[in-house]
Amino acid sequence: MTKTPAIIILSEAALPMARRIAEATGGEVHGLDRRISERVDVTFTDTGSHLACLFSQGRPVIGLMAAGAMIRLLAPHLADKMTEPPVLAVSEDGSAVVPLLGGHHGANNLAREIAALVDGFAAITTAGDLKFGVALDAPPEGYVLANPHSAKQAMADLVAGGSVRLEGHAPWLAHSGLPLSSDGRIVLAVSDAAVAPPENGLLYHPRTLVLGIGCERGADGDEALTLALESLAEVGLAPQSVGLVASIDVKADEAAVHHVARHFGCPVRFFDAATLESETPRLKNPSNIVFAEVGCHGVAEGAALAAVGSSGGLVAEKRKSRRATCAIGRAPAPFVQANLPGRARGKLMVVGIGPGSDGWRSPEVSAMVAASTDLVGYSLYLDLLGPLADGKARHDFDLGKEEARVRHAMELAGEGRAVALVCSGDAGIYAMATLVFELLDKSDGAEGLTDAARRIEIAVSPGISALQAAAARAGAPLGHDFCTISLSDLLTPWEDIKRRVTAAGEGDFVIAFYNPVSKKRRTQLAWARDKLLEHRPATTPVILATNLGRDGELIRIVELGSLDVDDVDMLTVVVVGSSNSSTVTTGDGRTWVYTPRGYARKQGSAMTHIPTGDAA
Repeated sequence: MTKTPAIIILSEAALPMARRIAEATGGEVHGLDRRISERVDVTFTDTGSHLACLFSQGRPVIGLMAAGAMIRLLAPHLADKMTEPPVLAVSEDGSAVVPLLGGHHGANNLAREIAALVDGFAAITTAGDLKFGVALDAPPEGYVLANPHSAKQAMADLVAGGSVRLEGHAPWLAHSGLPLSSDGRIVLAVSDAAVAPPENGLLYHPRTLVLGIGCERGADGDEALTLALESLAEVGLAPQSVGLVASIDVKADEAAVHHVARHFGCPVRFFDAATLESETPRLKNPSNIVFAEVGCHGVAEGAALAAVGSSGGLVAEKRKSRRATCAIGRAPAPFVQANLPGRARGKLMVVGIGPGSDGWRSPEVSAMVAASTDLVGYSLYLDLLGPLADGKARHDFDLGKEEARVRHAMELAGEGRAVALVCSGDAGIYAMATLVFELLDKSDGAEGLTDAARRIEIAVSPGISALQAAAARAGAPLGHDFCTISLSDLLTPWEDIKRRVTAAGEGDFVIAFYNPVSKKRRTQLAWARDKLLEHRPATTPVILATNLGRDGELIRIVELGSLDVDDVDMLTVVVVGSSNSSTVTTGDGRTWVYTPRGYARKQGSAMTHIPTGDAA
């Protein structure tokens, strides 16, 4: 189970139990919006559609609700049981934990884990699990079943009284309740060799092999992969037993190395030159040329040996292709996520959390934050994450420390951590994503990033911008062409800002003004108002949106000619309509702002269908 579990609650009475389960499983609490007033990680409005979405994504689902209700809601979506994620029903008091689906894909083990946590009863109904304490079609992490199609018959034979002969070493089988016998009819074979499964049994491949990969900068990924497959075939080893790819740390961002790991579905780990050099006495093919270039006498063999440790060894010495090298090591036990050797390639996730409310934070952003080890950001933004920040290392920064904040996040990722750089609104709109790439683009030197920070993986996830939030709260002011302009002259000369405001006014754009005022800067917004009055009517609607999505949210609509700078603060977004923007009042007395999709002077535009953009 690698995806974040979703703990579903339909009432606040279930919230304490949900939080206990979430903390223990690394999960998120998802609450039915109309029944939950306290803060949760994710809210939803329709239980059925939300469960269906999570199920289709392969997310483990733990519902603190009636088992019958979950069954009815998910029944239309059931198809292949081999791909079903774990689905559990848990009573609100935790007394009963029932795995409904995905019993052999983690649900049974998850049920036992939760039951132990809350002192409840795990209602396991899978015959094999009950009788023998093991599910043959769902081996534990570190093992791969080569012939899953044969598992059903093997389990049936066992339940009917058959005996088992274990060939090979696997503690989870040896210490189970299986009826083991030296002459058992059902064969359970455990091997990293490329052999056929037994006709009357199952074959498990332990993920004990590591591929040590070296390559030139920019080497082709398929070349490295072909070399790896040929190396395995030459010594008769099963590709399914590859549990790790390893290399030197200067290759942390090398696409070919990651291409090989993706093919085998395994993690990648990196070692520094000193660690690899310490393996020199065990190398089969030490190279002075390699030492002169990277500081160790062998990358492929050295990385394989470093990964398997002193109790492991090489099973295939270095082979070469034109631009890559590969060696194979065997560890004494399968590789598992909890204790992998070396260092992972660090990852920086630049996330926009929108205005801050749970309902406006995307599932992708929530998943990235949940997957992170460290959170970096302005303290207010980190606080807005609520329970989603629990258990993460926090690195709080004050406003005005943007470059230091981004640099710190990148250096943390360079240490092999998974770092979420948290921004309000959208991370790429007047926010930190730009600084990430600016720092990467800076020349080397005392002020530059470390080499490790330059090799990190980067992902940017969008959020709802203040512009979008203000528009949605006030109606549809962005129905036609619009632009955004920051009135802050901290980074942009005031003359450039004036030129842009003038051009936007002449072009009749709807304009969203970011950073309209500060404690010391009060004149720019007044200048922009007066300039725009030269190009559009004084009655042009202006939206003043303050504290969007947070406590104290305030949406005001005023006329451009009456815009008072004293009504605007640093937490306000100002959206000025175009000459075509209008207001309309609905029956409940509420006034809305909209900008027609076509210009008023274009004949028939109000009735013309224009299939562009989001309207298409």
